[in-house]
Amino acid sequence: MSRHQVTPSHSGPASGGSLRTPSFRDDAGRFPTAAAAAEPVPGSWLPDGSAEVLLVTSSALLRAEVERIVAAAGAHLRVAGDAAESGRYWDSAGAVLVGSDVRELPPRRHAPAVLVGLDGEGDSLWHLAAALGAERVAVLPDAAAWLADYLSRSRSPEAGGLVLGVTGGCGGAGATTAAVWIAQAAAGLGVRVLLVDGDPWGGGVELAIAAEEDPGLRWPDLAEARGSIDPVQLSDSLPVAGGFSFLSWPANREPSVPVAAATSTGVLDAARRGYELVVVDIGRRSEPLQAFAWDCDRILVVVPAQLKAAVAAARLLQEFPPVEAALLVRGKPGSALDGSLLSEAIGLPVQGRVPELRGVPAAMESGRLLDLGNRRSVRHFAASVLDVLGDDMPLGGPA
Repeated sequence: MSRHQVTPSHSGPASGGSLRTPSFRDDAGRFPTAAAAAEPVPGSWLPDGSAEVLLVTSSALLRAEVERIVAAAGAHLRVAGDAAESGRYWDSAGAVLVGSDVRELPPRRHAPAVLVGLDGEGDSLWHLAAALGAERVAVLPDAAAWLADYLSRSRSPEAGGLVLGVTGGCGGAGATTAAVWIAQAAAGLGVRVLLVDGDPWGGGVELAIAAEEDPGLRWPDLAEARGSIDPVQLSDSLPVAGGFSFLSWPANREPSVPVAAATSTGVLDAARRGYELVVVDIGRRSEPLQAFAWDCDRILVVVPAQLKAAVAAARLLQEFPPVEAALLVRGKPGSALDGSLLSEAIGLPVQGRVPELRGVPAAMESGRLLDLGNRRSVRHFAASVLDVLGDDMPLGGPA
């Protein structure tokens, strides 16, 4: 990947100096398109010793799309028209792709890696993926470059960091607060941490940590990135506050620049390879849930100790992918609706309790959330979360 230098759209420090940051352009100065990234490499259709990719579909259009992507990844493709035919090849395949026309799967020892569908199928793809137990969703042709890179890396998987999603069970639950404190505490332990702002409508997490003037990339700067992103290049381009890197939506009144799902997936893939812990502050809308929740290894749901919040959280779970999830209860010990009742009502275990501090709203407004993160009760809360994560964070992993 080229490492040309460009001046990003996000303004730099108040001093007025322009920020020079890496671009994700090709050697001709263009952002690579999904189609270009998936062009077959001569002689790579059946390489010796290549991993077999199993595609389960009866759709000729999906098969044609996937064939050229698998060729670009240098793998061998086997196509099964239905679940019955795929059963004999499933467990020996290096990767399994399931078409959106498939509604049932054979008995197997592992879940399908990726559900593949076509642009225009809408939210039904994510609902189907949840029903089948798929780990990822690839909407073609936009996700062609990402899928080719995913299949290439699946042949020689590298150790990666843990992606932890944090979302609110209801509006105003305090998910951003919890995400910032967890990232701050992990960084204090020497963990390489990235905090990702996953909500374009949240106002920018950088405001909560008084980092809106810090130089580095924001989401709009990555809007046209396609395919594989160099994890070192990404890390070097991001701002740092509180000891951790962060990727935020800009805290301004400009309209949000759309970021494709394939782009956000590529960013999280690079983040997983470049950091030991990636904390994603996920919004509650369908768009950020679809864009980020499916790439999380675990999801924590912040829920105030209130009945209405419990009902809202239970509804939200219907939008979750099939990943491990737990509750972070916000409230004082001894609340009428305690952790055990919330756990029973929502159907998730309690992993920690977010302390109820009087100064949190004012700290969010003034950018002093990191100051509150130094309080004993906050450190105790964050430590309880990190203790549960335990060995899932590969310390000393990718640099």
